Amino acid sequence: MQNTQHIQNTHPTLWIQGQKSSSLTGKTVVLGVTGSIAAVRVVELARELIRNGAEVHAVMTDAARHILHPDAMYYATGNPVITELGGRVEHVEFCGLKGRADLLLIAPATANSIGKIAHGIDDTSVTSFATTALGSSVQVMIVPAMHESMYRHPAVVENIRKLKGWGIPFVGPKIEEGIAKISPNEEIVLETERALCGEELKGKRILITSGSTAESLDPIRILTNRASGKTGRELALEAYRKGAEVTLVHRDRLGFSGIMEIFAESAEEMTEAVQKELEKGYDVLISSAAIADYTVEKAPEKIKSGGGLELKLQPTRKLIKECRERHPALLIVGFKAETGVPEEELLRRAAATLESSKLDMIAANDVLKGGMGTEENEIYLIRKGECDPLHVSGNKRKIAASILKEVAGILIPQK
Repeated sequence: MQNTQHIQNTHPTLWIQGQKSSSLTGKTVVLGVTGSIAAVRVVELARELIRNGAEVHAVMTDAARHILHPDAMYYATGNPVITELGGRVEHVEFCGLKGRADLLLIAPATANSIGKIAHGIDDTSVTSFATTALGSSVQVMIVPAMHESMYRHPAVVENIRKLKGWGIPFVGPKIEEGIAKISPNEEIVLETERALCGEELKGKRILITSGSTAESLDPIRILTNRASGKTGRELALEAYRKGAEVTLVHRDRLGFSGIMEIFAESAEEMTEAVQKELEKGYDVLISSAAIADYTVEKAPEKIKSGGGLELKLQPTRKLIKECRERHPALLIVGFKAETGVPEEELLRRAAATLESSKLDMIAANDVLKGGMGTEENEIYLIRKGECDPLHVSGNKRKIAASILKEVAGILIPQK
């Protein structure tokens, strides 16, 4: 009965709260909306923040109200929209010294609003929130959106530099078609998660390999496997959420500005890229890529079709073996994929690989049950020196979170 009553008293928008993840559960985000046409994007941004557990409150400037009706933001957040400051002194309630807000996220932020914030001018509801937040050490994040010519103006450039110097992070913009466009919602949410939850792996450097490799037969054809790279992608995102400096080596494109990407197509290219990158100093290597065990000598021209084809396979280098030899103190996580074996045998083989490859942790799964190319997976995590494996099943974001939690436990042992 209590649960039914709670639902009846909740704005229908909030029925989606936490449906995607709990990463922002318990966090209050004030979404400051200023007068850019990109304001039309923030209805879905607010809902994405809520889907990841956040409580969202919107504050809008008069200019923003000419583009987006406050009722739209009331719908999007499930909370009344602040359009002017009144007797509740809303800017202090949320962003004062004892305020409710964990983050003031200004999206979109116009050149005008950025300039006012940089000079302590608070003649709009949003700039008053910003002035109060900066005076109370409440986190502020700015997502600019304007025409490129405005973004390039020397005063705007200087204002952004000034705010960054105060420790305010900027997300984007994406320069395209002569416009400094607002960043995609997925990237804004990711940066919000990092800002509010990024302490667990802060200061750690993590290198991740992902997806399949491809061995060239000729200038057109390749030999590859079914690995999709979804697990590696989620590992990179989760490590970034937790505050790590992340590098992803793969033959795909993730496209988040905070995550460094290195393209590597073949097993040889991936091994060389990883070895070169590790020389720069990393805390962790997560080898989630399905690296080819065999390669062939590439034909200089297209192999003619219609005839017989004979391939002479040659073994590839063993990335983990080489990395362990060169970096004995590096924390290395490996993966063990098997097909159609009983659980006991899967765990036995994984434990043997853990020991022979001198890994710190291994993730094992039977790919006939799912995982390769799918959204869901079921794995067993085995840590060096521990007998009982951790069984995890669910979507690959959940899998990645479990792996990174274990990594954090090894890097920073709990007292």
